Amino acid sequence: MPLFGQPNVEKLSAREDTLELIKALAYPKHWRVRRDAAEALGQLGNPDAVGPLIVALKDDTSSVRRAAAEALGRLRDARAVEPLITALRSPAADVRQAAAEALGEIRDARAVPSLEAALRVESWSMRRAAAEALGRIGDAGALEALTATLEDPDSNVRRAAADALAALGRQPGAAGARSQPRTAAAKARRGTTQGPRRRGSTELR
Repeated sequence: MPLFGQPNVEKLSAREDTLELIKALAYPKHWRVRRDAAEALGQLGNPDAVGPLIVALKDDTSSVRRAAAEALGRLRDARAVEPLITALRSPAADVRQAAAEALGEIRDARAVPSLEAALRVESWSMRRAAAEALGRIGDAGALEALTATLEDPDSNVRRAAADALAALGRQPGAAGARSQPRTAAAKARRGTTQGPRRRGSTELR
């Protein structure tokens, strides 16, 4: 990092300078530098960035916290599981959703109970993200919660639950419960008439 002036994250990323990007992640004068550094560290994929990115989950700016969660999802390091579970309770909706998506990428069963709880929150986009994450994790313990989510009032959430159940039906240990979830998942798909809404759309349901 230069002695004077703002770190040039683009140049640091081009040089794959993980050490200096980690320093930029703590740059106190502008949140955009920290956000861009988090994004760059996620793209580089160096595990040395996991600890600093976990610290960035507590940044004062939600955009930095979201970028840190997304980067940790790309790195897929189990050290981030518990901090990301904590981030599911962030006051910022985009941080909560990014944390859910990251947990789905890491695929650690420790996240299952918290993601199951997220299937019952008010935000339809968060419920959908939780269902998708549970499908990626593939733990048969989520079967009951996902089956109940086939009755969700929002079609996008129902579709995500159906897809997650289809994935669970291929998991070892779920054989005794395969037939019913697959039938329910198929019914959920047939009953879906709405197309997927954009992330930024108003959540009316």
